[in-house]
Amino acid sequence: MTGTGTSRAGDPERDTLDKAAGENFPVAPFFLPGAWRDDLMAVYGFARLVDDIGDGDLAPGGADARLLGVSPEDAEDRLLLLDAFEADLDRVFTSTPRHPLLRRLQPTVRRRSLTPGPFLGLIAANRQDQLVSRYETYDDLLAYCELSANPVGRLVLSVTGTSTPERIRLSDAICTALQIVEHLQDVAEDLGRDRIYLPAEDMKRFHVQEADLATPTAGASVRALVAYEAERARCLLNEGAPLVGSVHGRLKLLLAGFVAGGRAAIKAIAAAEYDVLPGPPKPGKVQLLREVGVTLRGEG
Repeated sequence: MTGTGTSRAGDPERDTLDKAAGENFPVAPFFLPGAWRDDLMAVYGFARLVDDIGDGDLAPGGADARLLGVSPEDAEDRLLLLDAFEADLDRVFTSTPRHPLLRRLQPTVRRRSLTPGPFLGLIAANRQDQLVSRYETYDDLLAYCELSANPVGRLVLSVTGTSTPERIRLSDAICTALQIVEHLQDVAEDLGRDRIYLPAEDMKRFHVQEADLATPTAGASVRALVAYEAERARCLLNEGAPLVGSVHGRLKLLLAGFVAGGRAAIKAIAAAEYDVLPGPPKPGKVQLLREVGVTLRGEG
């Protein structure tokens, strides 16, 4: 899981929320009702902060650690910070949180009757990132995505009051696909953190060594592996795409944007001939808008 945006010392709450502008997908776009935007931004603040803790991307100065009750000498201990963050999450449901982002989240939790489960999943994913840096099988990776990605979609459904078992199933497919796509875009960056989210069994199948991921450009074996994983993500997006047609109005446009963003990213990876090592291939706005139209029409 990788961070986005730049940090600046000062206001930890604003510092984190400002990163929304640099995310791959709109966090709380203007066309949504104001109450939804406020609640989605509160959820984003939680998700962004826990990722920043897990990736070591907190703003300099140690303000977040102090707010969580972690001493300056322990402020670089990510597991300890995650434990303190989980304790503050518990206060969201039982008393008064210490961190302003969790205080911001508390009204949303109460208004939308949110449960601790999805939030705990995101914390668990970041805790796992400190302990696990390689995944042997695709199923192992899917289990990680169940913690790192799927809770986000479930929270969106809960905030918008549209959660049903079938929609959760479809949302999980979309969120897992988007996580896989992000992993493909960020192979080089993740390797710099000593993390590889390409299943080891697939690397063996395509005769890819870890050293092959550290080169400036990808060889044929790496490209074939990336193409294989991209096809898996594409199939998952198609599996989850009926979620878009199951809702109406502005939420339909939001969800179409998520699916379209994933599809456009996969096409950008393909346009780069599956060479993701020089940097993450990104789709242009025209390609993204085209995919939104395709998704809204139920095509693709």
